Amino acid sequence: MTTSSGDRERDFGVLYAEHFDAVLGFALRRTDRPEDAADVVADTFLVAWRRLAHVPPGHEARPWLYGVARRVLANQRRGGLRRAALGSRLRHELVRIVPDRTAESDGRLDVAAALRRLSARDQEVLELHLWEQLEPREIAEVLGLTTVVVRPRLSRARARLRSLLESDGNDPPSGGHLSSRQPHPVRKES
Repeated sequence: MTTSSGDRERDFGVLYAEHFDAVLGFALRRTDRPEDAADVVADTFLVAWRRLAHVPPGHEARPWLYGVARRVLANQRRGGLRRAALGSRLRHELVRIVPDRTAESDGRLDVAAALRRLSARDQEVLELHLWEQLEPREIAEVLGLTTVVVRPRLSRARARLRSLLESDGNDPPSGGHLSSRQPHPVRKES
């Protein structure tokens, strides 16, 4: 293959046009998902672009591209195995160090449902306090407000949330979590 800029682009365009379908078919037959095959094709032609001077001419280009695609697939599989192993280790560690709070989940769901019924402003200040465990001065910094504005806003939001929980027949979280610094570990449902 030639090496001048215009020739290089032309040569690559010819290589791509002649062999794209074949490389895509090669990748599709060896992957479970079309998006994985697309990644293999993209990476294969990226290598071809970078190593264009090493691509054999004519009919020998296709086997060369298949060899590159084969190595790309191997790298992709190794990366997948590493990610799966890491995920497994992390899950194992989380089970070991994070206590099971299944018993608290009903209360969390009640609080989360009540939170969603509040105004966006009340939700934001309560989420910053309960979920992120921020003090009013820290909330003020996040929101770009003064502590003088945040304290009553937080107090009113707590009162509204408490009222919603009581009107739904639920007790506010025990230990006064809505009125003290100790947060109730509410998590947003996805």
